[in-house]
Amino acid sequence: MSNQIFAANDVSVTFNVGRGKNKSQVRALNHVSLDVNQGEIVGLVGESGSGKSTLARVIVGLQKYDSGELVYDGEPLPKARTLEDRRKIQMIFQDPYSSLDPRMSVKQSIFELLDTHNILPKEQRLDRCKELLSLVKLPESLLDSRPYAMSGGQRQRVAIARALSLNPHFLIADEAVSALDVSVQASIINLLADLRESLKLSILFISHDLAIVRLLCDRVNVINVGDIVESSPTLSLFDNPQHAYTRQLISAVPKLDAIVRNAN
Repeated sequence: MSNQIFAANDVSVTFNVGRGKNKSQVRALNHVSLDVNQGEIVGLVGESGSGKSTLARVIVGLQKYDSGELVYDGEPLPKARTLEDRRKIQMIFQDPYSSLDPRMSVKQSIFELLDTHNILPKEQRLDRCKELLSLVKLPESLLDSRPYAMSGGQRQRVAIARALSLNPHFLIADEAVSALDVSVQASIINLLADLRESLKLSILFISHDLAIVRLLCDRVNVINVGDIVESSPTLSLFDNPQHAYTRQLISAVPKLDAIVRNAN
């Protein structure tokens, strides 16, 4: 029996741009297929505009798609998602400051999500918040803090805790460390790796930075202008890249040594 947790099969997305006589269509995703196994971290890499974030939004139900199929745990995901469907796959965004309500404390932000999805009796929710902060290695003293009072790394950990509050088995991390300093990036990379082990999570890690992907991911998909041009186990991809675009990306990796030093 397959241990596949998620698959995108032949997914295409077209955007309309311009107006009137200048109206045209742009293919953002062109028959894209990829899969993620249980407990696996799979990378999706490419430059800005390659289609990475469009695919992420498709997977979590924020972007409509023209054709193809999404499969979660062996069952097709409907285009019209229920709350139960949405709980299965959660997303960690690039900028935690904009993804967290600045008016809400950490506790309120997590309570809001638990309330929306009707998870846990109210009297158990504070304990759940404390458990989540422990998972992401933050002190309970931050429960009443608001985003402006926290560092970038702390905000991203809160965003991860919030995503975990719904008990998903599959996370989408869309450029989740790219806005952070190198030392903070390393700590978040280590956290994601730890969570994969402790919670048996599967993660699609989306990034333009191959140095980070090389450290974290089991397999890598390379996307260029909406097409998956290469898919390979991580070590094979870096040791013997097959596509010219992959070789171009690998040749432009200046930060690998710094990331490795901080991760260790």
